[in-house]
Amino acid sequence: MSLSEKEEYKEYTYEEWLELDNNEDTELIDGIVYMRYGPGKHSGPSRRHQKISMAFSVIFGSFLLGKTCEVYADLPVRLNKDKDTTIRPDISVICDIDKLDDRGCNGAPDLIIEILSPSNPGTDMWVKYNKYLMAGVKEYWIVDPTKNEITVYILKDGKYHGTWFSEKDIIPVATLPGCEIDLSAIFG
Repeated sequence: MSLSEKEEYKEYTYEEWLELDNNEDTELIDGIVYMRYGPGKHSGPSRRHQKISMAFSVIFGSFLLGKTCEVYADLPVRLNKDKDTTIRPDISVICDIDKLDDRGCNGAPDLIIEILSPSNPGTDMWVKYNKYLMAGVKEYWIVDPTKNEITVYILKDGKYHGTWFSEKDIIPVATLPGCEIDLSAIFG
């Protein structure tokens, strides 16, 4: 089944969403299908977006070698075992491997990174922010590739506390003690 413009605002169950031909281009949030790269666009992320995502994957992948946590790019995440919300973060770090199955992650990852796209920044900055907060994602990063900036949100006492970083900074990863990300390697 494909997603037509007419059906775009229909509510879907997780099972119906799985049947969509282009579900890899979409996310399901509270039963509503969101196009990942803007309405009607199936071109995928930009080259810059992919380069930043790959840099994070390489750095986290190297750091996590031999450790129990795992890093994934574009892995489907079913938050709080919520069948009507399946999100595909740009980067996820999961330390409880019991949450992983053949369909992705079932529950909140420890760290999520979203790289903003010009066509839908509000989804990452507001909709997903609130879903990740409610699900208990311990650390959420929003990357702005046009400004070479990252806002890091750390969950403490049920609230996110944000810190802003620029391309010249080094970010300590709260959920991975000993891991630091030099942003010049990400944005360089």
